[in-house]
Amino acid sequence: MTVSNTAIHILDGGMGRELERVGAPFKQPEWSALALMQAPELVREVHTHFLNAGATVITTNAYALVPFHIGETAFNKQAFSLAESAAKLAREAVTFQQHKSDKLSVAGCVPPAFGSYRPDLFDAGRVAEILTPLIKAQAPFVDIWLIETACSIEEANAVVSLIKDLSSLPIWLSFSLQNRASSNEPMTLRSGEPLEKITPLLNHVDSVLFNCSQPEEMESALAITRQLNENIATGAYANSFSERKRQHEANAILSELRNDITPQRYADYAQSWIAAGASIIGGCCGIGPEHIKAISDSIKL
Repeated sequence: MTVSNTAIHILDGGMGRELERVGAPFKQPEWSALALMQAPELVREVHTHFLNAGATVITTNAYALVPFHIGETAFNKQAFSLAESAAKLAREAVTFQQHKSDKLSVAGCVPPAFGSYRPDLFDAGRVAEILTPLIKAQAPFVDIWLIETACSIEEANAVVSLIKDLSSLPIWLSFSLQNRASSNEPMTLRSGEPLEKITPLLNHVDSVLFNCSQPEEMESALAITRQLNENIATGAYANSFSERKRQHEANAILSELRNDITPQRYADYAQSWIAAGASIIGGCCGIGPEHIKAISDSIKL
């Protein structure tokens, strides 16, 4: 089955696992930031892999540039320069590919300031301190802001407000969802807040997405969001983690990946998300260029 829709944007996939695959320096807690520090040419190479697979929007490798991953000392000394490098590398990759398509864009990653899946660590008093240098460093090189893996309403409100104070670029806000044991359970953010609580935010961003949750959760989240506001653009980019509920800290060890999320199966999920109204489709942790190619092949742009 193929879908013809010129409004579909194809995001890239998981940067960290693809960096590991190409042999980049890669370990916890620095994770994908380590390649920026030691082998930035491989970051550009990974961007190119996703562009060659059919991605039309690539995200800067700034996700791990927070104290939670690189530590307070490295953050204070290098956060701005590393974020600037991340944005430049993404822009260079897109510029090199521009002859193939004029539809390519760079999304500036605005990461969770206090670690993935950790709404309990959120500190409103430090949001600007941590994220302002990342935003200012990337701003000259990006087309869109992508707030990734937001886990609570408080976090999302704080980050959206900060970006609006610093930039006039479009904002794509992406929430992470609790993985449910059953579809009969209520759908919630990682904080435990009902998904419906995002309603007021829909008037302040250009798109709402869902990421870093299992692919089975996305269709329902998209349908609920469309019910909350039928005019908001929506999107999804799932992970392929094998655990339904993480049993370790985000920067402790690498999560195991599911064997059943083949490129074709992931493309089938993507088709269901498009049917649910999504216009932005991609992949998160464990989703590689082969998955993005399967999506691209199934969509006639």
